[in-house]
Amino acid sequence: MNEIDQKFEALAAEIRGLSEKEIYYRIRKHFDQVPREIQKSCMDFFNQFNYWGRLDPEKGVYEEIEEKGQALFAHMEDFVWLYHHLGDYRSKKTLYAILNNWYRYDFTTTAQAKEYLFDDYFDLDLVSCSTEEVVVDLGAFTGDTVLSYLKNYGQDCYKRIYCYEITPKIFALLRKNLEQYRDIEFRMKGVADTEGTMFLVSNQTSASANTLGQERGEEVPVTTLDQDITEPVTLIKADIEGFEQKALEGAKHHILNDHPKLLFSVYHNNEDLWKIPQRIHQISPEYRFYLRFKSSPLYPTEITLFAL
Repeated sequence: MNEIDQKFEALAAEIRGLSEKEIYYRIRKHFDQVPREIQKSCMDFFNQFNYWGRLDPEKGVYEEIEEKGQALFAHMEDFVWLYHHLGDYRSKKTLYAILNNWYRYDFTTTAQAKEYLFDDYFDLDLVSCSTEEVVVDLGAFTGDTVLSYLKNYGQDCYKRIYCYEITPKIFALLRKNLEQYRDIEFRMKGVADTEGTMFLVSNQTSASANTLGQERGEEVPVTTLDQDITEPVTLIKADIEGFEQKALEGAKHHILNDHPKLLFSVYHNNEDLWKIPQRIHQISPEYRFYLRFKSSPLYPTEITLFAL
């Protein structure tokens, strides 16, 4: 058992021995010990995006800590399952760093685990590509991921690329930024577990965080990958603001039949981190899992699950 195994087992054992209320108060205690300027930075971040609950101690609002405590209390065994299904030391160190940050507001382990060596999604130690790749980019935004793919693997290293984006103004930029490249399909659609219509929900902080909802507004057609793409696919990247689980369900047949490389964001709530790999494992047990993250060490986001 190496050092990270030992630290992870110790953390898991400590959390297992506590009630949900005890976990909550320990997280609050650790937060209270954080320097004020870092507290404010964390609060501003949580409250702007509201993926993980609000945090405003002056108003008695501790949703973010409550929800993290609930996740650790109810799902520690799921995190242990994930730890033992991760394929390398870097992934295990990353998972330990994430949970240690949640529980202790520890920034040292996240700083040690943060990745600097590759572009988002394209860890060249993990993801290799050929000229026959059929790439699906869910949450294509302005084309940044596709441009990164082309930089890392070359302009001849794909057969076709499908780009999905839900925001009309961003979709126009996406098409403009990629218009010079061959064999790219642009689809202004949401992707979920069923076909239908939803509505665009704009994020005031960043258009990259726009998502779908049921409230009336600008209509967005929604599809599934199994229904929308008929040819076999070899790589699916998904960063779609909390709709990753639904997109996964809507791609079950591609996953089972084509075994594409899966590069899924798992940070838009407190359950994707364990729930998405478990669901992939249920669909196709042959996948191996890896974790990387590239955000600020203050709170780990931009966490990518590689299922290969």
